[in-house]
Amino acid sequence: MHIVLDDTAMAAVGQGNVLASRLIHRAHAEAGWFLYAPACALVEADRARPGTAEHLASLPGITVLDLDLAATLVVARQEGWAAAHSQYAAQPTPDRPDGAVIATTAPGRWAGEPVRTLDLSP
Repeated sequence: MHIVLDDTAMAAVGQGNVLASRLIHRAHAEAGWFLYAPACALVEADRARPGTAEHLASLPGITVLDLDLAATLVVARQEGWAAAHSQYAAQPTPDRPDGAVIATTAPGRWAGEPVRTLDLSP
């Protein structure tokens, strides 16, 4: 299971969201579970809740995704970098042919977008 945390899901981790905590536990303890934190979304989460970036980056079950050239070209065309980088990260790749699910506490943000979501709203 490949899951991309958007900025709202990342901020929810620091607010004690039980569903987000379970995802982190699974990614750390169970084979086949992978959590990704796109760098642009991590910046927005840290702006909303200072300390989030350091906390998430220190967790062993989370992979921070850099803003490489391909991602930069896609993100630069969008208005909001956090959502754009999360959506880019969820697209299929050779390592993830089915893409990834975006975990969020704001599922309405993704309405009409070509992504699968996991609602972490309490």
